Amino acid sequence: IDATGHVVSPGFIDTHFHANGSTWGSKAALRDGLTTAMDLELGCLNIEQWYAEREGKWAINYGAAVSHEFSRMKVLDGMVMEGPKDGNDFAALRNASYEENDIPDWAVTTMTVEQMNEMFTNMDKELQAGALGIASTTGYMANGVTTLELFNVQKVAANYGRLYASHVRLLGNSKPPTEATLGAFEQIANGIALNQPLILSHNNNYGWWEVEQHLQLLRDQGFNVWSEYYPYTCGSSTIGSEFIKPDNMGELGLTYENLIDPMSGEAMVRATYDRIVAEDRAYIIILCLPEREEWLPMWLKVPHMTVAGDGMPPVDVNSEFLEWDDPFEAYNGHPRTVGTHATTFRLARQEGIPLMQTIAQNSYWSAKHLGDAGIEAMQKRGRMQKGMVADITIFNPETITDNATYKVGENGNPSTGIPYVLVNGVIMVRDSKVQDGVYPGQPIRYPVEEAGKWEPLERESYLETLLTPVYPQDAYDHGVE
Repeated sequence: IDATGHVVSPGFIDTHFHANGSTWGSKAALRDGLTTAMDLELGCLNIEQWYAEREGKWAINYGAAVSHEFSRMKVLDGMVMEGPKDGNDFAALRNASYEENDIPDWAVTTMTVEQMNEMFTNMDKELQAGALGIASTTGYMANGVTTLELFNVQKVAANYGRLYASHVRLLGNSKPPTEATLGAFEQIANGIALNQPLILSHNNNYGWWEVEQHLQLLRDQGFNVWSEYYPYTCGSSTIGSEFIKPDNMGELGLTYENLIDPMSGEAMVRATYDRIVAEDRAYIIILCLPEREEWLPMWLKVPHMTVAGDGMPPVDVNSEFLEWDDPFEAYNGHPRTVGTHATTFRLARQEGIPLMQTIAQNSYWSAKHLGDAGIEAMQKRGRMQKGMVADITIFNPETITDNATYKVGENGNPSTGIPYVLVNGVIMVRDSKVQDGVYPGQPIRYPVEEAGKWEPLERESYLETLLTPVYPQDAYDHGVE
């Protein structure tokens, strides 16, 4: 490869990629310079089957954590979860959760101890199978998840020394007594108590600066904690989500005109919201947050704040899933699915950010933190060194850019200025064309464990542990019995 005038970089790594359920998602990822895409926020279920489904059939490296959301659906909504479940399934599953009693119990119902034990046992089995940790969309189920449940969710993963990653409770709230920072601090406190690797997903909302200060101070003390952002002022979600219901929009300081219908590209009004939510609670919308315009240039400069796109499941205007041979222009949805990583390089170029900072945000820091969490495959990625895996992205620093927009028909325009991408030493993008029929992607996972590690919660043993006196040695030395 003639790389004259180009940067030869470690392949880009994304820890928050819901488009991994589709081959089209991996094709779009390659054009954006991605060599490894993992879902560590929503996560997956039936992990062993999920990995087996991709073996020898995937164009990029792939990995997943256990889904807290899907695990709650299985227990609280009585939903049958056969086969691998991932980002491609979440909208349909959220809709189906209303069928039993017209209530999404996974989002709003508090678990009994018996139900928690059932869920924790299920999660433990997924970790035995090699899952990367536990992923949680806590912010979507803030009214149902107790602090006791959340601590023990994190503990299930911590028993294996594995990470917890989460869309935190109260995300976006800007006023006391429910400031968004409280949701982050809750999970940070749990993680520190458990000495657990911790990712705070899309920390690009109100209070992000406080959260980053805490994370930096904790890293200085040796804790493996970090956060992600995506470089857009608009986000995306399902229209039936609790946090954008009429009673909650005020907490975010927003109106329904902040919502965009991706099918039309137009802003909504309350009547549009009411009509769509009555027809399809899992309808994907775009949510714009004006205050991010001031914050976005700052995120480009934050050390250890990694770029993670929150790429959505790729569908067309008929909500049909896209596959490998579908054209880029067929995609309908948030442009972050196809352009996140090139966007950061364009913005960094405009802001005069050092190139090594942007490369670290897109590759090295994710690899380092995940490697420090004991994921051997990530200890060999994110670096251009002898002995490392040859996941390589070659780009022109003067022209690398995103092309996808919020305009219908342009949502899926692929990134440009990235003429070559190698995955495990195999050229997957050549002269800006994705190569067909080649599948060098490798699983990112832990080895399978022989035995589980979860011990069920019991009131008596729980209290006995807390109430058993332990005297310091100097008390015995002074005759205390």
